[in-house]
Parts: sequence; C-alpha cells; structure tokens
Amino acid sequence: MTDPISSVLPEDNTQTPDRLRQALEQFTAHQKSQFIDRVPVTALVEARSRYIDNLLESLWHHFNLHQHPTLALIAVGGYGRGELHPLSDVDILLLSEEPVDEATGNTISTFLTLLWDLKLDVGHSVRTVDECISFGREDLTVATNLFESRWLCGNHDTYQHMEERLNDGHFWPSKPFYQAKLEEQRTRHARYHDTTYNLEPDIKSSPGGLRDIHTLSWVARRHFGATSLLEMSRFGFLTDAEYRELVECQDALWRIRFALHVELRRYDNRLTFGHQASVAELLGYQGEGNRPVEMMMKDFYRTLRRVAELNKMLLQLFDQAILNKGAAPEPIILDEDFQLRGPLIEATKPALFQARPETILDMFLHIARNSQIEGIAAPTLRQLRTARRRLNRFLVDIPEAREKFMELIRQTNCLHRAFPLMHRHGVLSTYLPQWSQIVGQMQFDLFHVYTVDEHTIRLLKNLYKFSNPENRQQHPICCEVYPRVTKKELLLLAAIFHDIAKGRGGDHSELGGEDAYDFCLLHGLSKPEANLVKWLVNQHLLMSVTAQRRDIYDPEVITAFAKEVRDEERLDNLICLTVADICATNQELWNSWKRTLLAELYYSTQKALRRGLENPPDMRERIRHNQQMASALLRSQGFPQRDIDVLWQRFKADYFLRHTHKQIAWHAEAILTHEEQDKPLILVSKKATRGGTEVFVYCQDKAKLFAIVVAELDKKNLSVHDAQIMTSKDGYALDTFMVLDHNGEALSDMRQNAVRRSLINALTHMKSERKRKRPPHKLRHFTVKTQVDFLPTKSGKKTLMELVALDMPGLLARVGSEFARQGISLQAAKITTIGERAEDFFIVTNQDGEQLTPDEQTRLKDALIARLEKQ
Repeated sequence: MTDPISSVLPEDNTQTPDRLRQALEQFTAHQKSQFIDRVPVTALVEARSRYIDNLLESLWHHFNLHQHPTLALIAVGGYGRGELHPLSDVDILLLSEEPVDEATGNTISTFLTLLWDLKLDVGHSVRTVDECISFGREDLTVATNLFESRWLCGNHDTYQHMEERLNDGHFWPSKPFYQAKLEEQRTRHARYHDTTYNLEPDIKSSPGGLRDIHTLSWVARRHFGATSLLEMSRFGFLTDAEYRELVECQDALWRIRFALHVELRRYDNRLTFGHQASVAELLGYQGEGNRPVEMMMKDFYRTLRRVAELNKMLLQLFDQAILNKGAAPEPIILDEDFQLRGPLIEATKPALFQARPETILDMFLHIARNSQIEGIAAPTLRQLRTARRRLNRFLVDIPEAREKFMELIRQTNCLHRAFPLMHRHGVLSTYLPQWSQIVGQMQFDLFHVYTVDEHTIRLLKNLYKFSNPENRQQHPICCEVYPRVTKKELLLLAAIFHDIAKGRGGDHSELGGEDAYDFCLLHGLSKPEANLVKWLVNQHLLMSVTAQRRDIYDPEVITAFAKEVRDEERLDNLICLTVADICATNQELWNSWKRTLLAELYYSTQKALRRGLENPPDMRERIRHNQQMASALLRSQGFPQRDIDVLWQRFKADYFLRHTHKQIAWHAEAILTHEEQDKPLILVSKKATRGGTEVFVYCQDKAKLFAIVVAELDKKNLSVHDAQIMTSKDGYALDTFMVLDHNGEALSDMRQNAVRRSLINALTHMKSERKRKRPPHKLRHFTVKTQVDFLPTKSGKKTLMELVALDMPGLLARVGSEFARQGISLQAAKITTIGERAEDFFIVTNQDGEQLTPDEQTRLKDALIARLEKQ
C-alpha cells in the first residue's frame, strides 16, 4: 500500500482539510474492499494505526510542533496498542516537561481542530509528566491508558521520563492494580447481567468480549512487563495452545468489530438486530432467511465463551501469583478423585477426565453438595477443557454418567450452584447433544433478551428462588407451591427441555416433549413420570397464553383449561414452570398484573378441580352473592336499598358476574352521586387493582367510544392490558380498562387526575386529538405479518377474535376505529405485547348483539389487515 500522506501534504502546504478528509475516506473505502477480499483483519487494524501515525506525524511537523523543546506526541489506549478499527477513537497525549506557553497552546488547538475537521474521533489531553502521574494515581482508566502509551514523534526523552515514572514501583503496584482491574471487570460484567448470551451483545464490553482479553494483557503487562499475549505465554501462565486460542478468538472478534464499523456511521460496538444481517453478509455467511445471522451469532457466542473461560482461568493464576506470591493453601481431600484447595475444587489426577469422563459429573456433585466450593481450580479447568475437546461421544451415552446426572438433578443446590457452572464450562453441551444445538441459538424478537440456552439456565435459577421464603412477596404462589412439589427433578427436566427444540423447525414444544420423554426413559424414570415431563414441555406455554390472552372470568375458559391440566400435581408444576419461564425471558416482563392474572387462573382452576369438572359453578349464585355484598357496602354509606335496586335493574347479569362486589359498590356509589348526567363519569382507582390501575367509564354508549378511550390512554403513554366493555339495558357504557404505566406499574397519585380530566374532555367532545407517534427505533428492524383468526365457541352467542400485529403506536385506537366502521360491538379485550408483537384477544358481536356471520368475519378481517398493514 502506498503512503497516503505523501500525496496530501506536499511541500507547498496547499492542501486543505477537504483534501485530507477525502484521502482518509479513500483509505477507509480501500480497507473495506480489502476486508471483503478477506485480507487478514490484523493487517487492516495495524495498517489503519500506521496510517494515522503517519498523518499525525506529518501534521505535527506541518504545524511546527516539533520545534517545541520538550513536547512529545504519544498514542494511548487502543491506539497505543497499535489497534485501530474504522470508527475507533484516536486517543493521544501531548506530553511536555513543563506547562506549554500560550502560543504553543494555540498551535495545539489548531492541530486538534484540523483532526476534528477530518471527522476523526480524537480523545486528547495536554499534560506534563507530573500531571500524568498525579491524574493516573487517582484514575484507574488514565493509568491504564498510560501503561499502553506509545511514542509517535516529538521529544523522546520526555516520553522516556514518563515511562520511568510509570515503572518505578510506586505508581500502581501490581497488587492494587490487579485488584482494581478485577473489580472493574466484575462491574462491567454486571452491566450485561453476567452473561455472554445477550441477544444484542457488545463486542468490546460483554463478558468474553475484547475487554476481557485486554484485562489479561493489562495485568500481565503491569506484573510481568509482558507487552503482548505471546510474551505472556513465555512466563508460563499461558500454554502455547491457549495462546493460539486467544489469538484466534481476538481475530474472530476483530473481524466482527471491523465489519460492524464498516456498516456504521457513528462509533458503537453493539451488535444490534438492525446490523446483524449486514455484518453477517460482510463476513461471508450465507443462507435463507435468518440463517446467516444464526450462524454468525453462534460462532460469536462460542468465541465469547472461550474468552470468558480463559479469562477466568488465567486471572485465577494471576491471583495466586500476585496476591499469594505463588503459595497455595493445603488441600482438603474430598474423595480419591477430588480435593478442595481454598474455595476451589481440583482433580487429584492429571488425566482424570480423559480416563473416566463420568467423573466430570462427580465434580459437579461435589459443587452442588458443598457450599464451600466457589469454583474450579485453574489446572482442573485446563484438564476439563482438554477432555471436552477429546471426547468422542456425549456423556449421556455413558451409563455411569446417566446415574450421576440423575443424582445431580436431585440435589437441592444443583440449580444455583452446579448447572450454571456446567453451562459456562460447556459440560451441558458435552452431556446432551440437544443442548449443544441451542448454545448461542438466537431468538429474533424483542420479547427475549437472551439466547435459548441462557434463557433456560435463568429459568432453572428462578425455580431455585421459589424455595427461598424471602422471594414470597414477588412470587407468593410459587413460593407456596414449589416446596410441596414432590418430584422436583421432573420439573427441572421439563425446564431443561422446554425450549430445547428451538431452531429445528416445527413446533418446538412437541419436538422437545418427544426428546424429554426419551431422555426420561433412558435415565430410568417410569412411564408416568416421563409422561408428566413430556406434558409439561408440550404445554409450557398453555398457562401463560390462557391467563394473558383468554377471558379467564368465563367459566367455559376455566373448565377447558382444567380439563387440559386434569389434576393438581400438573397444575402446581405448570404454575412454577410458567412463572420461571416468563421471568427468565426478560427481566422487565414480570409485573404485578401478570402475577395477578396467573394467580386468578391458578386458584380458579384449583377450585374447579377440587369441585369436580362434572359440577360447574352456579353463576346465578355468584351474581346474587356479589349483589348482596355490594348492597351491604352501599347501605352502610347511607344509600337507600330502593335507589340501589333501581340502578341495578338497568344492568345486565354479566356485569355482576365479571366484577367483584367492591368494584360494583365503587361504581354504584359514583353513578348514584353523579350530578351532571350529560357528562361522562370517569373513575380511576386510587389503589392498584389486580396489579394495575382500573379506569371505569360511564356515559351514553357511542360507536367510537372504545377507540377514543384507548387513543387518549395511548397519548398518556399508558398501556391497556384488559378491557371489559359492557352496556346497560338503557344504552349506557359500563367499560372497565386495566392500565399500566410505561414501567409496568399502576398509576401514581399525581397522574390519576390528569388521566381522568383528559378522558372526560375527549368523551365530552367525542374525539381524541391523537398525534401520530413514530414507532420505537427497534421496531424498524422487525416485520410482523398481521393475522386475524376467529375461534370457535360453545355458546355460539359471541365471536372470539385473535389479532397478531406489529405493536405500533396507536394500534388499539386503529382497531377500535375499524370496529366502529364495521358496526362491530366490542364486549371484552385482552391486550398482550410480546416484544415487537401485539397478540390481542377480542370478544365481539354484530349490531344485533349476535355472533358474527362468516361474511361479517371476512369483511372485518380484510378491513383490519388493510388498516394495520398501511403504515
């Protein structure tokens, strides 16, 4: 490659920032074409660093900064390592022995301004040697950048002076530096939930990312003076194979980062959904649909896991060398194969796992049983890594290993101690072939935030939480139910297999159920036990779908669900699996609303099973009970029974069936005291109701009422999760909306009056001034085909409709508006958002209050699809 600087900085100094910028853009474009032509990324990263070196040196002389007696230009940080990607920051230090004078300061400003004009992201500081040492002692990041400094041009003696001060033993000694870097890494990992398997990972900062390699380099440089991974291997802390593996991993991460930077305009290291496809294409992955991204991300996650494992192992060795000066505590013998050295378990024989692979599970049995064990010793981890690579069959094919696995899964502490470590160190993949297929398996939606394998591990951890009474407030039912589940190992096996067939095509619940059944029989479980595990895997979504997308106040729905569940053992297992699954999908999904829905479904089903499905509940008795209880509350507040009876004669029986007696009394009190009958009455519950805020609307019923209410609530950034749409015998709306704020919480006191006033105003004028909102940025990368399906009903009196669509702003308002246009009467709605998908459930009738005819269904379906597909 020709020197790009010689052509843009001739002797006559006629070049302009535009000419320099053009040359830089040409160089970047040339590197992109080289990258596509598969030029090694190491060469490209180093070439970009040399290019910037030449540019800065030329400009340094161009501005006569070389004439300053002690001034030096120093590269620091990643640039100091000689590593620059297309959008990397160019971090420089202008170093002098004494503070620069005003004239030099002005020249430096002009120099930096030109660099910014060239669209370089320059991070700079102008400091004396003393200031560098002072700031470095106070700030670990500054100190780290200085340790990676590289002289570019100017006074070399000044740079040498700083280097001597940095290495004199008083500036960040290796022990505090190591401890600080370890804590820095822990904090960084916590920001990514301590997992490499986030669906939109950060190439640089995620656990197992480039920063983990940098951390090893920084510690080795500070303690041993090693300036590269190769030098680390010469100190004996890194085997030749591990050195080659780290270099290979760094190269893989660099390729992905370089490709990402080629695609982006602004600096970022996050591999977001919006860029994964284009990065995969640049890297040469091919296939139909999402296949290229799946292949790229699986390779990426495997790389992160390898780096994370090497990072943990090598830091453990550094810990012993730096903190303990090479000394190790005396071992405590656990059995003939394992011993405890400090808090770490280690094998007593150098090739134990290769000779008897089933002993790998023995090690995790010790970890599950012994709370003193905090991890695996580095030599044993090395042995495990070697054995993993050399195994020529899966551990599940070894009878002794199967026995140990079942023994392990019956251990109380296997969920939070053994299984996460087994996943982290590739043992679950070594044991079970199906698990190896879901490692790094992407989930292309905004609902999930983890890969399939990481989601499953988090589900297992959630099950363990149900055994701790401290979590009772967040999970009251599960903390009550889980301890009484008699065969917890069956629930855990269902958890392991519930998503194991994702990515294979077909119904993952059915495929996973078959795998689970075969696994259970292979591991000595009885057919009834295997059938329970299979059923749980097959139906692991049933309870969530029923609670969130069906009318659980309809006795027919409860009866149908109870018939599918059949007995309380299944019900108890299913509620635990369901809640753990939801919480493991996305930490923001679980809220009091979902908790309440699932609780109501659980207890209603439990009653139905105990009563016997052949004895359905007496609806008339429930109506009479609610009326009597509400009457008593109203009379205690001074309302005459006659006024109560007159009001209730206007209401249909369904109203009393679908509301509690406290809700009925609350509504009735407000209606009986409502003076301005021509104005709508809006009630907003003061306290959280069923996990959300109840908004009650009472006014003369009109066609667009639902559309106006939901549009107004959308303007207030409130999400509607449930709606009961009712009409009195004399044509008044008795509509109840259950709403949550953007955090999934009930409305605060401050917002309640504002919501009430806005609804009154909108319904008084029967219009909502809805400003068109832009879809959230993330939604732009997803398409959801609008689907409208009609479900059969036993009664035949109403029509059940399911809608699947992109969760765009104002979706419900559009749906409500289309109902009004088509003359459709809405009876109830269940609103569910799953990432980018809205999966909503509506109960509707035609204008005559009857079930929709096939023609009416077709017209409504076509109209909704046309309306919602039109952006």
